Amino acid sequence: MPVPWTPSMEVELSVHGGKMKPSRVDPDAHIWATLLKHMRAHKPDICRQWFDQLEPLGVAGGVLRVRAHSLIHRDYLQRACSGPFNDAAQTATGRLISVRFLGPDEPVEPSPKPAATPKPEPKPAPSTDPPHTVHRPSTPAPTAELTPVENVREAPREFVPGPAPNASISPETLEHLYDDGLVLNPDYAFDGFVVGPGNRLAHAAALAVASNPGRHYNPFFVHGGVGLGKTHLLQAICLAIRAQRPDAVIYYTSCEGFMTQFMDAVAAGAMHLFRHKFRHVDVLVIDDIHFLAKRDRTQEEFFHTFNSLFQNGKQIVLSSDAPPHEIPDLEDRLVSRFKSGLVAEVSPPDFETRVQILKNKARLRGFELTEPVAQRIAQRIDTNIRELEGAVIKLQMMATVDKREIDLDLVKAALGEAQPTEEPTVQIPTIIEAVADFFGVKMVDMQSKRRQRSVALPRQLCMYLARRNTRFSLEEIGGYFGGRDHTTVMHAVKIVQQRCTTDAEFGQQVQSLESRLRGGRG
Repeated sequence: MPVPWTPSMEVELSVHGGKMKPSRVDPDAHIWATLLKHMRAHKPDICRQWFDQLEPLGVAGGVLRVRAHSLIHRDYLQRACSGPFNDAAQTATGRLISVRFLGPDEPVEPSPKPAATPKPEPKPAPSTDPPHTVHRPSTPAPTAELTPVENVREAPREFVPGPAPNASISPETLEHLYDDGLVLNPDYAFDGFVVGPGNRLAHAAALAVASNPGRHYNPFFVHGGVGLGKTHLLQAICLAIRAQRPDAVIYYTSCEGFMTQFMDAVAAGAMHLFRHKFRHVDVLVIDDIHFLAKRDRTQEEFFHTFNSLFQNGKQIVLSSDAPPHEIPDLEDRLVSRFKSGLVAEVSPPDFETRVQILKNKARLRGFELTEPVAQRIAQRIDTNIRELEGAVIKLQMMATVDKREIDLDLVKAALGEAQPTEEPTVQIPTIIEAVADFFGVKMVDMQSKRRQRSVALPRQLCMYLARRNTRFSLEEIGGYFGGRDHTTVMHAVKIVQQRCTTDAEFGQQVQSLESRLRGGRG
C-alpha cells in the first residue's frame, strides 16, 4: 500500500524490482543536504571539507541551528560565513530563515511555547470584618540579588599577571572589548602549513612561541614578501594558544587597525580604554607593522604599549614586508626592540613546496589535485602562495560550472595558456647559444660557477630571456646555469630590466636578441 504524502515527508523514488517505492526523509536533514549542495555549487570558494563535520540541529522559530565542532570554527562561521549560509538556507527552504552557529557545548534554546490562557481568579468570599477594617496580603520585603558578572576575562595561571584592570571600565565593555579583531581562520592552523627551505626557521620559531608564549622569542618578528605565509603563521600561533589556553586574552589585529583605534581614542578622549585594551592582553599579534612608518604619535604610543607588555612577560608577535632596520622612518628605539627577540624571514616557496601547497589547498576545499596538474600549476605560478590559492579556487569554480574533470586541459584554460601554434618553442639551450654568440663567450662558461663580469652579464641576460620566453620555473631556469637557486634568477631578471631602462643601447641589443629568438631562428 502506498504511503500517503505529508509536508514532513519527501517522496524519493527508487527502483526495486521494477516498482517505485517511496521512502521517508528527515525534513531537517533534507534542508541541510540541499543547503550544502547549493553552497558547493554557488560558493565553492567558501566551502571547506570540514563543513561535513557540522551538525544540523533543526529549524525552530525561523532559525536553523547548526553545531560546530570547536569554538574556533563557530566564531569563524559566525563572522565570515553567515551571509552565504543564510542565503543558501532561504534558497533550500523557500522561507525567510536564518542560520545560527553553536559551539560544541553551547545549549540549544528550546522553542518558545504559546502562552497559556490565564485561569479566572476565584471571587473572594464576603468579608465578615467591620467595614473600617481592610486586609492586605503580606508582601515579603525585597531581597538584594547579586547579579553575576559573566564572561569577564581572568588572567590565565600560565602567564605573568599584568596590571590590574581599570575599575572605570564596565564588565559589559570588557566582554566585547576584543570583538573587533581580525577573524581567525581555522584553515591557517599549523597542520595546514607546508614547511619548505624558505620558511623552516620561521615555522620552528612560531611553534616555540605557541607552546610557551612570553618565554621564547619575545618579540617574534616575521618578515617577507606579499603572500608568502606570514599571516598563516600569525594565525597559527593564535589558534594554537587558544586551543591550549582557552582563558588567554589574545588580540589579533592589523597595524591599520591599531592606528585607527588610536586616532579614534584620541578624538573621543578615551585613551584609558585604548590603553587597557592593548596593554591587558596575554598575546598581542599585529600584522603589517611596517605601516607604522612616518606615524610619529602612533609610534610613541606603540612604544609604550610594547614596553608595558614586554615588562609583564606578555607575548608580542609582529609581521612586516621588510626587516626592522629596513622599515623607513621607524624610530631607532622601536627598531632596537623589534630586533631584541627573533627576526625570521619567509622566502618564496620552491617547486616541491608549491606542489604540496596546491594539493593542501585543494584538499581543504574537498577535492584532490593529481600530480601532473599540481606540477603544471607550480611551474606556471612561482611568485607567492596567494596566487597559488587563487588558481585552485578558479579551477574549482570552472570545474563546477562546466561540470568538467580537473585535468591539464582545464589547467591551461584556467591559467590562460595559449593554444599551440605553428611558431616554434624557444628552448633554453637556444637562448644560451644566441647570447654566447652575441657576446663572444663560451656556452660552458655561462653554465659554470664563474663570476667574472664578462660572463656574469651574458648569464643574467640568458636568465632574463628564459624567464620571458619559456614556461620554465625559476628553479628550472637556475638549474641550467650551474644549479643556481630561484633568488639568483630573480636578481638577474631585475638587473637586466633596470639596465634596459637606463642604457638605451643595451635595451636595443636585448630587443634584437629577443626578436631573433621569437622569429624562429632557434
